[in-house]
Amino acid sequence: MSDDLWDSPVEVMIDDCDHYRSVGNNRDAIACLMKSWPTKGREASAAARRACLAAIDGTVGSETAKIAFVRAAEEAGVLRH
Repeated sequence: MSDDLWDSPVEVMIDDCDHYRSVGNNRDAIACLMKSWPTKGREASAAARRACLAAIDGTVGSETAKIAFVRAAEEAGVLRH
């Protein structure tokens, strides 16, 4: 298994900006994408799910998964700046 922790967490806005969620590893990212994500079926969120699962399996690095997650958050308009 690869190192699951990201170098710094990514904050996303959940429930119409009423709540912020700090995502700091691949497993948290998958949970967020599957349970709390505001949009379904978008290209970047699907790519982020694949990247995070691959990082958990150890076939890609955690930094690659984090970058994919940030892109998905930007696409969905939920990235907290």
